[in-house]
Amino acid sequence: MRKSCSGKREQKSCFPPPTSSGRIATTVRLRYAAKTDVGMKRSHNEDYFSLLEEEKLFLVADGMGGHASGEVASKLASQVLSEFYEHSRDMDATWPFRYDPRFSYPENRFVAAIRLANARIFDSAQKNPNLRGMGTTIVGCMFVGEHAYVAHVGDSRCYRVTKQGIKQLTRDHSLLEDYKEARPDMSEEEAKNFPHKNVITRALGMRDEVQVDITRFDIDDGDVFLLCSDGLCGMLEDKSIHEIIIKSESLEEGVGELIEQANRAGGNDNITAMLIQCTL
Repeated sequence: MRKSCSGKREQKSCFPPPTSSGRIATTVRLRYAAKTDVGMKRSHNEDYFSLLEEEKLFLVADGMGGHASGEVASKLASQVLSEFYEHSRDMDATWPFRYDPRFSYPENRFVAAIRLANARIFDSAQKNPNLRGMGTTIVGCMFVGEHAYVAHVGDSRCYRVTKQGIKQLTRDHSLLEDYKEARPDMSEEEAKNFPHKNVITRALGMRDEVQVDITRFDIDDGDVFLLCSDGLCGMLEDKSIHEIIIKSESLEEGVGELIEQANRAGGNDNITAMLIQCTL
């Protein structure tokens, strides 16, 4: 079953312990809470979050393109991933892209689903003049056994949060990050004042093909993964995000407080936060 949301509704659930095929069973319980908000400056919400329960796959997408097209792109991305995962449950089903031997089966499946979403969004925009220029960022986290697979395109982020600290697991596909690579001596003040820091270099729908970054992480007991649009991380520093999550008595309280504080800081964009807690 696929659960999804745009606007100001909230979803939460708990999964039964999964078993990692071919290995000693690892009891991993997942709890989550998610919320999205239009923010203080926008008239409509182009963010979209969703969950594919059977796959333990969590997604956050941040649409762009103005009017209704950003909403179309972010929602379409989720729908295409859901359709592909259902289709690919049949081991004899054909895939739209070649299998990459450098990656595992879960990684290939995740990347193929996102690449297919990109193709569908691009094709829809080419066919419908009202949707020209639409696109969306996407970040997803999928849990398989004792591993978390994080994939993304654009500047929506995934963080790992523990009592000890917070670590960003994704690298923004943006002009600012490219500039920081070219200028490793760039100061925090220079980065803060970079004139094009909101310009992204990669998103679904920009071109007919897209490169997807994916990484596997081992899960530790108590890990909390945060998926968010840049409406959250663009308004709050990592330290503040960490403090809010650690001090919250529940995941629901955490996502609510994150969005409230982002709005208090200005709420310049739509804001989406999804927290997933792992218990071994």
